[in-house]
Amino acid sequence: MKIQPPLSILVLHGPNLNLLGQREPQIYGALSLATIDSRLKAEAALLLVDIVTAQSNHEGVLVDKIHEALGRHQGILINPGAYTHTSVALRDAIAGVGLPAVEVHLSNVYRREEFRHHSYIAPVAVGQISGFGANSYLLGLRALVYHLQEGQGEGKEQGKS
Repeated sequence: MKIQPPLSILVLHGPNLNLLGQREPQIYGALSLATIDSRLKAEAALLLVDIVTAQSNHEGVLVDKIHEALGRHQGILINPGAYTHTSVALRDAIAGVGLPAVEVHLSNVYRREEFRHHSYIAPVAVGQISGFGANSYLLGLRALVYHLQEGQGEGKEQGKS
């Protein structure tokens, strides 16, 4: 019997998320990014998966991280921040590597300004979770792990519902 290595998930945090805990806590909550990453690592341990986290305010760095995920990780959990609404480059990178991705947001973007209602990422993600604060990340991680472990055999291909 061949022993499978644990799943590995890349967690990407987009622009301004390094300011969590300070930046508009009434919208984004009082937890720091370090605290969110710590909670994600604890959840990953419970799920028996590995995670690697990264944050950047630079679109190209995020694109490079997505490219580097190919062959290293089995899925991507991403909060693209403001790039959600503007970045065809992130969308194309996710589509290009073909790894299942889950898009997460701390706030419910659909209850906010109209320009936040459009996501370039959603059409290439297997799912999207928003509005649950830091728990959006934990829910997104659980959903992605479930998709990778169980959901693939149920005819749910990336980008199709």
